[in-house]
Amino acid sequence: MSPRSASVNEELRRRSRERLLQAALELVSERGYEATTLADIADRAGSARGLVSYYFPGKRQLVQSAVHRLMHRTLEEALEREPRTEDGGERMARAIDAILGLAGDRTVLMRQHMAGLLQAEGFVRCPEQQRLAELLRDTAARHGSRDVDRDYPLLRSQLMGAVYALVLPQVPLSRATLRAELFRRYRLDWESGLPPDAEAPDGRCGTDLSRFFATEPPDGDQSK
Repeated sequence: MSPRSASVNEELRRRSRERLLQAALELVSERGYEATTLADIADRAGSARGLVSYYFPGKRQLVQSAVHRLMHRTLEEALEREPRTEDGGERMARAIDAILGLAGDRTVLMRQHMAGLLQAEGFVRCPEQQRLAELLRDTAARHGSRDVDRDYPLLRSQLMGAVYALVLPQVPLSRATLRAELFRRYRLDWESGLPPDAEAPDGRCGTDLSRFFATEPPDGDQSK
């Protein structure tokens, strides 16, 4: 039998890594972070325990990569859903709704993810995190940013602040309230994206969330 080509080996490695990421996501969602071991993840993925260490330095890095994969796939699906659009305001609204929706639908998982980001290693630089960054940078650029290197980190931090507010226990901020503040900042119409059933609170954007966000909208045309 002839040896496998480099492209075939690369595809096999990609699939093995994908299985580990999916297994980590499933198990942490089911059992929680502390109750999930690397051996559990390897078993669920049908992989050898040593293969986990080949791809990831440890459990924290693996789980962060798995959640970033979920985030960038959720975001990409929202941005590209039908009817497709190149409108910067609509794409920003879709991005905000995708991330807030994920925090609302997968609260326990996202709470554990946020806790992991507060550890010493912070963000794990991996293909999944980089793809998420690319999508958010592109969203900021299409929305009219004149300085993406400045506005992308601001967008990222605002979304992280909103996720934190949604997943932190006993914080009385609803998804609609956080959405209204983000939509106010980026001058988006409430009916853009995937509007919730609830009406915009306080005339769309009257809530003071200065604890989480800057108060001035970024430069640029902002689709208005």
